[in-house]
Amino acid sequence: MTAVPRDHLETIYADGDDPWGFRTSAYEQAKFRATRAALGRPSYASALEIGCGNGELARHIAPICDQYTGVDAVETALQAARRTVPGGRFEQLFLPAPLPGGPHDLILLSEILYFLDPEGIRALAAQINDRWPGAELLCVTWLGPSGNPLQGVDALNLFRGATPRVWQRAVGASRCRIDRAEGVA
Repeated sequence: MTAVPRDHLETIYADGDDPWGFRTSAYEQAKFRATRAALGRPSYASALEIGCGNGELARHIAPICDQYTGVDAVETALQAARRTVPGGRFEQLFLPAPLPGGPHDLILLSEILYFLDPEGIRALAAQINDRWPGAELLCVTWLGPSGNPLQGVDALNLFRGATPRVWQRAVGASRCRIDRAEGVA
C-alpha cells in the first residue's frame, strides 16, 4: 500500500534532518505561509499532519491549534519535529497503519500522497472518512516530478475521488497546489 519502501525514506534523511531545505528555502517558506492562509478557520482544536517531516509546516500551523499531532515514517525527521514544535505530539508511523486518535478537526496531507500507491491512498481516505468525517482536509501537492510511481496530481485526484467531500482549489505557492475540503455532516 506504499509505493516507497521505508528504507528509501530513511535514506532521504541519511545526511541530515532537512533534506528538502524546508528551513532555508524561500520557496518552502512561502509554501508554508500559503498553506496556513488556505485554512478555512482561524483556529482548530486538534490538527493531524500526515507526513510531518521535520516539523517546519507544523511550526506555522501548531500555534493556531489547541493540540497538534504529526506522524512520519522516519525517526530522524520526528526528532527534528519535536525540537521545532516542542508542544506538539509526534509519532512514528509507516502507512498503512491506524492513525493516532483524537478529536481532529484539521487533517493536513502535505506532499505525502504520491508516496503511496492507489490502494494505500484509498485506504487512507477511507480511514479519514470513517474516523473524522467533520474534519477539514488540506492537501498540498507538488506539481513537479515526484520521483515515485505516482505523480502529485494523480495521487491527489485518487484521494479526492475517495472522499465524499467537496473540494476547492486554494491559491497556493508556485510549483504546488493547495486543495481544501470542509467536513461532511
